[in-house]
Formats: sequence, structure tokens, C-alpha cells
Amino acid sequence: MNPLPSRLWAALSVIALTSCASIEPAPTPGSTGAPVAPQWHAPVAHNGKLSELTDWWEQFDDPLMLSLILDGQQASATLAQAVANIADAQAARVGSMAVLLPTLDGVMDASRGRSEPGAPVGSFSSAGLQASWELDIFGANRAAAGATRAELEASMAGWHDARVSIAAEIATTYVELRACEAQIAQAELDVRSRRETARLTELMASSGFQSPAEADLAHASAAQGQVTLAEQNAQCEYLIKSLVALSARNETELRKSLAKQTARLPQPAEFRVAKVPAEVLSQRPDIHAAAHDVVAASADSVEAQALRWPRITLSGNIGSTRIPEGGVSTNGTVWTIGPVAVTLPLFDGGTRRANAEAAQVRYEVATVVYAARLRNAIREVENALVSLQSTATRSDDARRAAEGFTRSYRAVESGYRAGNASLFELEDARRSMVAAQIALIELQRERVAGWITLYRAVGGGWSVDQLEEISGA
Repeated sequence: MNPLPSRLWAALSVIALTSCASIEPAPTPGSTGAPVAPQWHAPVAHNGKLSELTDWWEQFDDPLMLSLILDGQQASATLAQAVANIADAQAARVGSMAVLLPTLDGVMDASRGRSEPGAPVGSFSSAGLQASWELDIFGANRAAAGATRAELEASMAGWHDARVSIAAEIATTYVELRACEAQIAQAELDVRSRRETARLTELMASSGFQSPAEADLAHASAAQGQVTLAEQNAQCEYLIKSLVALSARNETELRKSLAKQTARLPQPAEFRVAKVPAEVLSQRPDIHAAAHDVVAASADSVEAQALRWPRITLSGNIGSTRIPEGGVSTNGTVWTIGPVAVTLPLFDGGTRRANAEAAQVRYEVATVVYAARLRNAIREVENALVSLQSTATRSDDARRAAEGFTRSYRAVESGYRAGNASLFELEDARRSMVAAQIALIELQRERVAGWITLYRAVGGGWSVDQLEEISGA
């Protein structure tokens, strides 16, 4: 076989050198391509106490919440889909790597017949191997392999993002339920107090010491307290149903478990967010995924450009042949190398050029998306830190307010029983006390939720090693 003319090889080499583009590396938070502020502007959470993010949920003093999170991750359809996405990406990765290697097929052939009139009947049999290999001179296949690798990395990050999201959702719902139970306990105390006030007012009205209007007001107040209690009970029921759906737990068993620590909000461990944003953002799986989306888009652009240039394929085979005819058998080994096929794109109506331009636009969009996710990540962490700082600032005042309004109510209630205070004064003191108690419970819920939000905002203690374990890489 004749080799390719030297001029053709030279032309192909020049084209390869001038047309091949490199795949862009994954951007890093804080780099020139992904600028991030040098430090956080919001206060560091809770004076910068340290603890490990990886074991975050185990550090809550509530084993039931941890078990619900584990059950929820096992039952989550979102997480199952994320695992399937990893499997698909892994398969695509294997396929793209296989394209870089020669293909090898085994071939067996047999026939029997008369080659021409009067000739004896003969047989023909052969067995051999056929190989084909595309010489990836312009890097199209290498770029495709790079894209699938980046997509696999992004899908693994998507798995962890789903895992963190599910954990945060279950934890938030659980905390809301415990706060709701605490508000029910407060509402039940309020209802009993209102009923007792109504009973005493009715007795005093019957004795002529109070007017019938005041008795009506006391009964109306008791009824209103009952309405509030019923509304709070309904809200807690909604939250229990949500936990059942999220964790796939049996509702009867879940209610029994919940009853063991009614109205007790779990307390999280406290940790410090690193002052350098890049160190924090590197934990976020969505940032990791967005970075590899940029890499995949870059690789797709390189592949689209490379497909505009010639493609060279080399074929060959080797085998053993046996031909028995007329009592004579001929055996031997045959082989060929070639042909070398060169496919030259001549005219496609601009399709390849349009695909290359579209791939370049997708790459540019991916970089914009990555930058936007960085800014959003900073905003989420900053907001979580502000929320924690705010709840810490308000905690002592809210507690003092609740205690003060409770003492005031008790004093007015004693005065009302002694006839030194009116029912209107008593109801006003009661409303202030109840509002202060509910505000304190809500503040406690908001603070725990703030820690959960911060956990979610910094990526849930994610690390590359965890992703490698899941992917089996």
C-alpha cells in the first residue's frame, strides 16, 4: 500500500497545530476568572467557635432528628435520581474513553460451492480479527472524553447537593414541628387560664360584683383561646404529615417517637465559617458542579471546532484461511493494513460552523452561570450569618421580655381576683404575655433554622473524597 503523500501529511499537521484548542480548566473561587471578596462582611457566627461540619447532624442533641434524616435520604426519589445520573455519566465516560482506542472484532466466515462450471465442489473457511482506529489528530474525541469526565464530576456533586438539601429540609421541618409543639403547650396554658377567668367572672357576675358584659367578654376570650389552640394543633398535624412523607416512616411509630420529647427544640453545635470565602465556597457542591459545567462546555466547544477538520481512520485485519478443493487444501495466514481513510468536510451548508459557534456561546453562558452561582453562594452565607447575629442579639431581650410580661400578668391576675383590676386590664396583660412567649419560641426556632441554613449555605461539609467514595472512582 502507498503511504499518504508527504504534502498531505504536512498540511494535516499544520491544520492540527493551528486549529486544536485546549479545554479550559475548572475555575476556582477566588481566581481571576471567578473573583470573590477577600473576606466576609457579615459577623462570624457565634464568636467563631469551632466544630466539624462533616459530623454536623450528629452534633445536634436529638437522635430522632438524625434518624429521620437518614431515613429520608434512603427514601428520597431526588437522591435516587441523582445516583442514576451518576451511573449514566459514568457510562458516557467509559464510552468516550473507548472511542480513543482501536476497536477489535472477531470474524468467522465459511462457504461451500462451485466457483465455475466443471470445477470441483470446494469449501472456504476463515477466522480472523478486524481492527479500526480513528487517529484523533485534531482532538475531537479527546475533547468529548474531557466533556464526559467533567459531566461525571458535576453529576457526583449533584448527588451531594441533593443529599444536603434533603437533610436540611427534614431538619427544618422537624425544628418547625418542635416549635409548633412548644406553642401548643403555651396555647394550652393560655386556654386553661382563660377558662378559669371566665369561670370566676361568671361567678362574680352572678353575685352582682361584675356586669354581664364582662362575663360575656371573659367567655369570648376563652372561646378565642380555644380557636387559637385548634389552629396551632392543625399546623402541627401538617408538619407531622410532611415528616412522614419526607422520611417514609410509619406515622403511628413516628408519633410515638415524637411524643418522647414533645416541644423540645434541638440545639445545634456551633462552628466557625472560614474568613476566606474561597475556602468556604469550595465546599459547595453546586459551585463544584458549575465549575465542571464550564469545563464540559469548553470541551464541547473544542470538539465542535475539531469536527470541522478532516478525520482519519486506519483499518486492518489478520486471520487464518483454509480452502479445500479437488482434494487439495490450502491453508495460510492473511493480513492487511489499511486502507487509510481521510474524510474531508467539503460542504454541509454551514452546519459544522454553526454548531461550533453555538458551542462557544454555551461555554460563555456556562461561565456566566458559574459567576452568578458564586455571587448567590456569597449572598446565602452572608444572609445566614446576619440571621444568626440578629437572633443572638435579640435572644436576651426576648427572654427578659417574656419573663417580665409573665410577672406582670400574674400581678394583674392577682389584682383582678382581689377586685383591684378590671377584666380589660387582665386581658391586655394576658395578650402581652402570650405574644412575648410566642415571640421567644419563634426566636429560638429562627436561631436553630439559621444554623441549618448556614450548614446548607456552606455546602454541608462536602469534600471531594466523599464524592469519590460514592462514584467508586
